[in-house]
Amino acid sequence: MSILQQVEEKLQRNERLTRQDALELFATRDVIGLGRLAGQVKRARWGDKVHFVINRQINPSNICVLSCKFCDFATKRGRANAYEMTIEEIVGHCNAELREVHIVAGLHPDWPWAHYLDMFRAIKQAYPQIQIKAWTAVEIDYFAKKFRKSVEQVLKELMAVGLAALPGGGAEVFSERVRKALFPFKLGAPRWLEVHKIAHQIGLRTNATLLYGHMETHEERVDHMLKLRALQEETGGFMSFIPLAYQTGKTQVVKRQASAIEDLKTIAIARLLLDNFPHIKAYWVTMGEEIASVALQFGADDIDGTIGEERIMHAADAGSPVALTRDRLVALIQESGSTPVERDALYDTIKVYDDRTCCENSVSQ
Repeated sequence: MSILQQVEEKLQRNERLTRQDALELFATRDVIGLGRLAGQVKRARWGDKVHFVINRQINPSNICVLSCKFCDFATKRGRANAYEMTIEEIVGHCNAELREVHIVAGLHPDWPWAHYLDMFRAIKQAYPQIQIKAWTAVEIDYFAKKFRKSVEQVLKELMAVGLAALPGGGAEVFSERVRKALFPFKLGAPRWLEVHKIAHQIGLRTNATLLYGHMETHEERVDHMLKLRALQEETGGFMSFIPLAYQTGKTQVVKRQASAIEDLKTIAIARLLLDNFPHIKAYWVTMGEEIASVALQFGADDIDGTIGEERIMHAADAGSPVALTRDRLVALIQESGSTPVERDALYDTIKVYDDRTCCENSVSQ
């Protein structure tokens, strides 16, 4: 019996997939069959719906105290590529159409704690409808240490001025071998998971990521997902899982980006293995539009959003467009045979784009 047949029977019996199941799925040559199984699981949960958000990513500064080998974004003060945005510039990147701003940056050496709070206050005062999804676990841990606060204090003070959710960045891959080789000064799996657990305990929902396609093995990818599944089993606080394809950029940890087959396998296996995660995201910024669209048939039910201006992956020479419009996202989802669902940062539905809605939009334009 093939691994796909074994997994299909497990799914029919509502049995949870094991580590060995996932590893055998990574080894299968039947990529279409794998996608079919993941697609069935996605449709059982979401039907033909695919989510997106009108959002903007803002990276207030690329100045960072760390020097991670895989990062093309971060730099040091005084270098030609270093920048810092003022609060006024940050607010100027927002507009009345946005439902979410996604804020991540370098670990800035000098900004005081009040600066981060004032940043959020200014955004919410100018645009109350915007939900702020900000600061990875790496940044939250940095704030706690730098400003001598507990993680819970940091999160609660940010929530008081508008924080709605944590993004999933900074997880990279939960492997000590990889951490020591690529980002030895960055927090490891135990602390990343601890920060998210604390967030969940105080009612703050979060996302989770996996950076793949560099020096990690399939075993390390699977173990990463299983650690996330275990924490989700305990807290239920994760909203979505986002596999991020490593961009080779200038760091050249590997010479070539992961193949489209690896992208699709990772999405599909995530959907099958992470049975307690509501959403699996095909992040078009790292995959590109075409593969992200295909991934919607391989278990993904979310494609992120309009982004506006993404700096981190594009610093590593990501080949995707810098921004996608609402119309393009709707069309991209429809081209995959799915129904677009516009959401907010917490996955509450704003609008469903059925055929009638699309016809009305085209007439009004």
